[in-house]
Amino acid sequence: MHIILVEDDTQLGTAIARALERLAYTVTWLRDGREALSALRDQTADLVLLDLGLPGKDGMEVLTEARRSHVTTPVMVMTARDRLDDRVSGLDAGADDYLVKPFHLDELAARIRSLTRRAQGLAANRIEAGALSLDLGTSEVSFRGERVELTKREFALLQILMERAGRLVRRESLENSLYGLDNIVGSSALEVLVHTLRRKLSFDTIQTVRGFGYMIPREPK
Repeated sequence: MHIILVEDDTQLGTAIARALERLAYTVTWLRDGREALSALRDQTADLVLLDLGLPGKDGMEVLTEARRSHVTTPVMVMTARDRLDDRVSGLDAGADDYLVKPFHLDELAARIRSLTRRAQGLAANRIEAGALSLDLGTSEVSFRGERVELTKREFALLQILMERAGRLVRRESLENSLYGLDNIVGSSALEVLVHTLRRKLSFDTIQTVRGFGYMIPREPK
């Protein structure tokens, strides 16, 4: 899952980015409102964490202009503006959630999981597809009743495919979610990742749609 973090406070931004990366998220960290608006309009992220007090362009302006441009990416506002009218204005401008600073990183992670469930139409943290089970809260994966140890990136890939079980996920979308905007990876990086994940599950769990992408059947064996 690719998250764009928009935060101009270096200390806070560093802490949030590191915490999210430990949870297997791919993070692109921006510090300027104009850069944030451009990134939102590109719609390459799965989620945007948006501070309001930004240089270049205020975060509320960024959010308002993005929604006017029909940007549908989920946005969580993170701000010290804690008055009721500020929260109401943020939600009315198009924020999907509003988190007041200071906050605990565990709460941020829980809210991200909640937004992820909502975006995918899920009611709980557990995703299941046939013999596969993935828990977003504990980052545990089981296959045919046995726990499987995955790297953070393998877990992230499996999560994306399981959330869209039965549907093709295009290669470009997978690469963006897994590697973000600032990372340059080799053309074979995704294929290698899929191969190692198949070895830990089974080689028929992930199907290749040659020239387009990958998919997990709704009921993988």
